[in-house]
This record gives sequence, structure tokens and C-alpha cells, in this order.
Amino acid sequence: MTILRARPLVAAVAALAAVTAAGTALLTGPAAAAQGCRVDYTPNQWPGGFTANIKVSPGDTAVSGWTVTWTYAGDERVTNGWNATVSQSGSTVTARNVSYNGTIPAGGSTEFGVQGTYGTAGGAPTGFSLNGVPCNGAGPTTPPPTTTAPTTAPPTTPPPTTAPPTTAPPTTPPPTTPPPTTPPPTTPPPSGCAGAVLCDGFENQTGPTPSGDWSVVSPDCSGAGTATIDTTTTHSGSRAVRINGAAGYCNHVFVRTTKNLSGLGSIRYARIWVRHTTAQPTDHTTMITMADAADGNRDLRLGGQNGALQWNRASDDATLPEQSPAGVAQSVPLPTNRWACLEFMVDGSAGQLRTWLDGVAVTGLTADGVPTHDIDGQWYNRTWRPQLTDLKLGWESYGGGADTLWYDDVAMGSTRIGC
Repeated sequence: MTILRARPLVAAVAALAAVTAAGTALLTGPAAAAQGCRVDYTPNQWPGGFTANIKVSPGDTAVSGWTVTWTYAGDERVTNGWNATVSQSGSTVTARNVSYNGTIPAGGSTEFGVQGTYGTAGGAPTGFSLNGVPCNGAGPTTPPPTTTAPTTAPPTTPPPTTAPPTTAPPTTPPPTTPPPTTPPPTTPPPSGCAGAVLCDGFENQTGPTPSGDWSVVSPDCSGAGTATIDTTTTHSGSRAVRINGAAGYCNHVFVRTTKNLSGLGSIRYARIWVRHTTAQPTDHTTMITMADAADGNRDLRLGGQNGALQWNRASDDATLPEQSPAGVAQSVPLPTNRWACLEFMVDGSAGQLRTWLDGVAVTGLTADGVPTHDIDGQWYNRTWRPQLTDLKLGWESYGGGADTLWYDDVAMGSTRIGC
């Protein structure tokens, strides 16, 4: 992986001085906040696609909001991003901070990422800037300027007569650096998973009952619910997990990954494609659960209530959002009879949780660390620092309501994976 770094501002205009008749100097110059700013662009590329991690360091002056821009030399197209709001116009990409990472102290940094596609890659991106001021990173391998305005000769000195002013630039340094000749990584990340620790489309399942990397479990009690491998309804490939979720308590059924997820650390992102047949009922239901070692191994649960998606803590039944009409209105229902991309992030060290449906953040399913009435006020009725240990996909109903669900193309990693 190549690290492309936008070099710090070397000696851009320090000041423009004009001496008045009274001897007063008038000074102008670029924003001091840009002094020493740096953008590190670290790509991971495979045929037809790429991800990149971007580190923003403002240098000597803190910023309370940031916008980073750069330009691709080829036909790269950014399809999504994480930890930033990212857009693209032509070959120029603009990334703006989100609510929780806009402030960067002097000498500090923050990071975000993008995912995209390309037909013919054009080499290293150029033109990095922070809040509109160039970070002198137009090309990570472009030689720095070798000449500056003369400071020793007075402005009235005529040009030398021994050398014409039209002298061409030296021919020994190469012109703009061509695209790197080093081939991209020969082993691309798993298809659609961007290098996630868990990446499974269930294609290695050979029988009707989930096995191998998955086991069928009934955490509390079992009944009419079933989990099977389906070859007729899939998101991609030829297999998916089908859950026949029965109504009423004690029909719990899940498939639990046998993969070791301990290497993910305190921050984990998940991407799960899910399809179901029946609109979420008024009663509480659960589709995805994860055991929390910091909460007595009780589950953190994602499901629904009052016709919309909700998170629920099994230990104290706290919900996200709160189940007031105003709180439920901040969530969304899970669409029926089509595949939907469900993503979430849990940060155990900060006690935060975020959720996306089909790439769009859901306000009511966001616990940002600051209690907000109708959303995460109840969630933060106590300190919450989860230590998640597993992943289970299935169905629990705590009242009326049956559903048939399919899960496919499941991924979990330490950075956002995308749809």
C-alpha cells in the first residue's frame, strides 16, 4: 500500500509588504491555519475499485470545522465515504466533517475514508487543500518549487543581460510524475467487503442447515422458528440464510458466527444485506444481536417496535430511539420484499452507536454520546461502554408478529465497509 502525502506548505507567500510614504508596512498573506497543514492519502486498490484512508492534520492552528478537497487525475468515482460527508463534481472530491469530528486541535489529526470505482486509474490524486487553502500536496511525488522570488535584489534592478528572461525550465528533472508503475495489490479484498474480518455470502454452505462458520442457536428458548440455507432467494451468488420467524415468545432462532471477532477491538462496523416479507409490528421484535461482555453478556439487539427499526439493550430494556411518537418518527421501517443494506457502527471506547439504511444515516438510531430527549436520552441513563463478542442473525418476537427473513453478504470490520 502506498502512502501519498501532501507535503507541508514550504515557503508560500509569507507577506506582501508595501511601504507607504510614512514608512508604514501593510501586510497580507494566506490564513495562518494552513501553516504546516498535511493530508495523508493511503489507498488500497484492486482492479476496478479502491478504498482510501485520509488523515487530516491542520498543523499549528486548531480548526473547528474542516473541508478537504482533492482532484483525481483519472476516472475515479467515489461511491461512499465514512466519518465525513463526501461529494464529487467531475474529478474534484469534497469531504466535510460530520458532527462528531469537526474540531481538530493544533498538532492533532482526524481520519475519514472513501470507497470508489475506476475504469482507468490516473495515478496519484493532486490539489489537496484544507478549508480552501492549499496544503502544497498537489502531487505527492511532484518536486517542490526550486525557485522563489529574489529577496536580495532591489525591485529596480534590471534583468541580467547575460541570460534571456525566457530561459526554459531545466530539462533534467522529469515533468509531472507519471502514474506509479508499481502494480496494485495482487490480492484484492474479498468481494464487496473492503478487507473486513468477517466476509460471508454463505457460498461455502453445502447442506440445508447452516454449519461451518455458522451455527444455529436459540439463546433463550426454541420453538417453531427455523434457520435454513436457501438457494432460491439470494442477494448475490447462489445461497443465503433463511429465517422462518414465528410469532410469540419462545420461538427464538438465530445463526451465530463461529469466527473469532476479538481482533476487531473496541470499534466495529457491520454491513448486512437483509430481506423480509412482513412489515414490522407494534410489538417488540429482534433481528440482529451481539453479546456484550461489559453488560453481563446480555445482548445488544437491533430489531423493531411500533413499526420502525430500534436498538434495545437486553439488560435494562433501554431503547434507541425512545418509544415516544416523536422518537419513533426519527427512525425508519425496514422495507419489505426487497433487499436492504443495513450498516451499523459500535464504538465501545466512546459509548457511541450509528446506523445506516441503504447508505443513509438514521437519526433515531444514533447514540452520539450526548443525551437527546426522544432519541438517546434513555440510552444514556447509565454509562454504556460495550464490549461486543459475537454476531447473531435471526428472529425474536416478544408478542404477536411472524416474519420470514433472508440474510446475505454479511461483513464486519474495523472500518466502514459500505453497501
